[in-house]
Amino acid sequence: MITSTTNKQVKFVNSLVKKARTRREEGLFVAEGLRMCQEIPKEQIYSLYISESFHKNKECQDLVERAGRAELVSDEVFKAFSDTQSPQGVLALVHQYRYTLEDVAGTETETGRPALFMVLERLQDPGNLGTIIRAGEGAGVTGILMDKDTADIYNPKVIRATMGSVLRVPFFYTEDLRADLKTLKQKGIRLYAAHLKGRRSYDQEDYKGDTGFLIGNEANGLTEETAALADAYIRIPMLGQVESLNAAVASSVLMFEAARQRRNEASGL
Repeated sequence: MITSTTNKQVKFVNSLVKKARTRREEGLFVAEGLRMCQEIPKEQIYSLYISESFHKNKECQDLVERAGRAELVSDEVFKAFSDTQSPQGVLALVHQYRYTLEDVAGTETETGRPALFMVLERLQDPGNLGTIIRAGEGAGVTGILMDKDTADIYNPKVIRATMGSVLRVPFFYTEDLRADLKTLKQKGIRLYAAHLKGRRSYDQEDYKGDTGFLIGNEANGLTEETAALADAYIRIPMLGQVESLNAAVASSVLMFEAARQRRNEASGL
């Protein structure tokens, strides 16, 4: 059992929790909590850490069998590398996922469903990013496309906010967002920018074909250059004195409107 916070493994986990650079270099990320660890595919688990207290729980044996092995650590040590205030006592190091642009924006070949993806530019809040991924899975998105200035998807705060959806929703960081958007437009994908200058309400457009929604920075929105690539500007009508919605809320409104339209079409409505 690991009982010292100076242990090399403890320092390694701490580095993965705190430093995006370490996560990139090692190709790993940290997932914490019972439900999250239960959902990780066996082949993605690099290592598993369990606290002395959690070791007494009945769920522990199943997790250890799936992972193949686990490191037992004292409760004090576990609190030292946990990123939560009330740790459950189980933490996994997980191999990062690798996707292509086509994985994110391509039609789902098995179901024949058209593309539905979110394009995020300079989104900074980890909670927003995690919520968009989680809501995206619920709405049936094919993936998330992000520029390099968007928050690190493997930030522990993002991972927690996804509630496991990060394990299932494809995503891709692009080095040249505008070039990739032009490529997608050439393939017939229609892009919609959530924008204060939008003349049409979001529910007046047709999202049943290949669709991408553009969402910008929380404070400044989309850059002019990226917004200019949209086929249409759309807005979410507001009452009262509210000018705009939180990025995650706005994304959810748009994704689920597309899901509603596609569901109605499938039902013949």
